[in-house]
Amino acid sequence: MFAKLLTIVFFSILLRSIQSSSQNLNFTFNGFHPPLTGISVQGSSSVTPKGVLKLTNLKNVSGGGHAFYSKQIRFKDSPNSTVSSFYTTFVFAIRPFFWGIGGHGMAFVIAPNFSLPTSASSQSLGLSNIINNGNDTNHVFAVEFDPDDNHVGIDINSLKSVESSYAGYWYTNDHFNELNLVSSKPMQVWVDYDGHTHQINVTMAPFRKDKPKKPLVSTVRDLSSILLQDMFVGFSSSSADWSGSEHFVLGWSFRVKGEAPLLALSKLPRVKQRSWMTLIVLFFFSLLLFGIFCVFPLFIICSPICLVRCILRRRRKFAEEIEDWETEFAKNRMKFKDLYYATKGFKDNGLLGTGGFGSVYKEMEMVLKLGLLCSQSDPENRPTMRQVLHYLKGDVMLPNLSPSDLRGSERLLGIPQAGFSESSLFTGESSITNSVLSGGR
Repeated sequence: MFAKLLTIVFFSILLRSIQSSSQNLNFTFNGFHPPLTGISVQGSSSVTPKGVLKLTNLKNVSGGGHAFYSKQIRFKDSPNSTVSSFYTTFVFAIRPFFWGIGGHGMAFVIAPNFSLPTSASSQSLGLSNIINNGNDTNHVFAVEFDPDDNHVGIDINSLKSVESSYAGYWYTNDHFNELNLVSSKPMQVWVDYDGHTHQINVTMAPFRKDKPKKPLVSTVRDLSSILLQDMFVGFSSSSADWSGSEHFVLGWSFRVKGEAPLLALSKLPRVKQRSWMTLIVLFFFSLLLFGIFCVFPLFIICSPICLVRCILRRRRKFAEEIEDWETEFAKNRMKFKDLYYATKGFKDNGLLGTGGFGSVYKEMEMVLKLGLLCSQSDPENRPTMRQVLHYLKGDVMLPNLSPSDLRGSERLLGIPQAGFSESSLFTGESSITNSVLSGGR
């Protein structure tokens, strides 16, 4: 009888020792220095030589990354008991490819397994393949850090948060300081669950700041029906094709039935900030992408519209109404467009002066002289159409007018001849013309 009792006690102690060795209740990583043990990475996750755990990288911006503690953690003493209290703290940073845009974000995850196919993890924080939104059989608890709206949320069996808040920390109970998740700066997070009160608290603060007394996100939920007896804990993240970002974890500690061990912040690796040259290159690359995806399509759409408007405006500008009597002289008729170019549109730089008869332009002087030359009674003295065009284009200067050049033009202009000599007529006409052309100067 005594031998049987001794055998039962021996096997009971042995079983507890095997369980305790395979199911660690606490661990601490002050950096993830190789050779890495205890962490399983998948997808785009990797560990840098300086001990930084990278969940995503710019070489694979369309994929997700996962990093889980390689052994299961026991959250319940028995399958039907309540979830024990657990506490964790970690330091993370998100460095965006484009400043201010951080992709789909990352999450701290408690899941029944960590075998996450990367083909389905390029969105939804990398959890789309293990979370069927709202399904109680998911058995997933997560704390998400989503750059979209810059918020932190508690997720239970769904990517829709049961409680969320803008990222930040309470300096005092009345003073809230917002934090930018994609600032590339490290931040520390504390996730606490009280197994007796079922209180879930998520607290965050800038790196090297003490833990604020007031949590950022808080809710009361019994996780006994959510978490199984043994679960995996870790991190998951995803990026985007056009807004890739890098997600880093610098340190991590976890404990069941007790406060998480403190991290040695001075020993944690650092996230290297991008140089000014890299930032300048990224800035111009961003402008190039903006031009390709925004400005160029707008140019393609607006160019035909502007071209049609210019053509219609030009046609309206040079539109002419030909009267019936002009049809007989259509071949010799001068177009308004030619006259416009010849007179240079009567612009202000051709203004000779102003007076009682309005404004007088250099072009008007030329038109009047051409009119006088073309109104001579002797056809041989009239300029040809080719000569008129040369005068209008400015290829040939107009000759100075003399009384002989204007002989016979007074009859065409309807000027009475009685009582006037040729010289007086010319003198009077010339003086009137000069008065008009000078603008009263």
